[in-house]
Amino acid sequence: MSSDSQQPQPPEGATADTTALLLCGARLTDGRTVDVRLSGGRIEAVGTAGSLPSRGARVDLAGYLLLPAPAEPHAHADTALSADSPGPVGYTAEDVQRRATEAALLQLGHGATALRAHVRIGDVQGLTSLEAVLQARRSLRGLADLTTVAVPRLLTGAAGADGLAMLRDALKMGASVVGGRPDLDPDPAGYVEAVLELAGEHGCPVDLHTDGGDPARLARLAAMAGGLRPGVAIGPCGALGRLPADTAARAADQLAAAGVTVVCLPQGGCGGTDVRATAPVRLLRAAGVRLAAGSGALRDVANPVGRGDPLEAAYLLASQGGLPPEEAYGAVSGAAREAMGLPAVRVEAGFPAELLAVRGQRLPGVLSLAYSRIVVHRGRVVARTSAVREYCDSAAALELPRQGRPDPGP
Repeated sequence: MSSDSQQPQPPEGATADTTALLLCGARLTDGRTVDVRLSGGRIEAVGTAGSLPSRGARVDLAGYLLLPAPAEPHAHADTALSADSPGPVGYTAEDVQRRATEAALLQLGHGATALRAHVRIGDVQGLTSLEAVLQARRSLRGLADLTTVAVPRLLTGAAGADGLAMLRDALKMGASVVGGRPDLDPDPAGYVEAVLELAGEHGCPVDLHTDGGDPARLARLAAMAGGLRPGVAIGPCGALGRLPADTAARAADQLAAAGVTVVCLPQGGCGGTDVRATAPVRLLRAAGVRLAAGSGALRDVANPVGRGDPLEAAYLLASQGGLPPEEAYGAVSGAAREAMGLPAVRVEAGFPAELLAVRGQRLPGVLSLAYSRIVVHRGRVVARTSAVREYCDSAAALELPRQGRPDPGP
């Protein structure tokens, strides 16, 4: 996106721009310390520290690293936080909306300003859970952007007719992505074909659950998905890494050629798949597959300790997956946004003001210990997390740094 979208300066003597926000003294990943002025939901200007006049509020980011905000491409809003329930899990509209809203706010506090939620339709719940998550989306407007993926159980055979009808109803209600779990259908290829056909009719993206352990199924999926716009994502593909190396490499090449995005879940699995393993990220990246990372289960039956923290997902991609920190963070930010069909974000004039400030100096350190965070969505601060680390008196003489407080001056 070009800088043509920069907002003009107000004439001298004009009323202050109440939407303007100046981020002062932030450090960028290239080592520069800058001021960043936001207005109208976009980055208006980036200049050297102290060079930009303020027309509105100011936020001091001295000691913080400023990054494009992460996004969450694989959440399960209808089941999130259900492991915390003291009794049977409730799936009334009120129960699901409350959990979905709380989960989205928790992930927003971690930095995710956009979320894609997979929601089951059919079975006992019908469309109740989807309706509740759509209501949560409306209540979160202005804080975070939440989109929904409709996930039917069966789409083929006699039982699949009801699933197809309900999937069409889900799209009419407001679901914006067609999803599903083809591995659970008696005819996985037929399931994928039905999903792709419906997505083509409605011009919407596809996001499917699969373990990725059957190379023949992956080959058929890639052949059918190739060229579909606005795009196809699959995940978490944890079983792909258990295939023989040459077979996995061939599958990765097919996915790359078809333009299919793989969304891996480094923090654990989700209820949509059986395999608890992370996709072979280096193999996929080497093949040129578009790789994004999500959180998956958030304290539900599939993962009762799930955190929903994109920076932890990036940390795991770097520490266990072997990706460089920059690529690991890109998987939860730029690549995640691309998988969700969102515009790119860079800390440059003209780009959307979707930003995350984390206390720290360099990206590896931030991925290691990311306690204090400031989240910006559509040009305004929507969440803050402050942490202070203190030691006993005998350690005070060492002058150890304290999280959440600027370093003292000379």
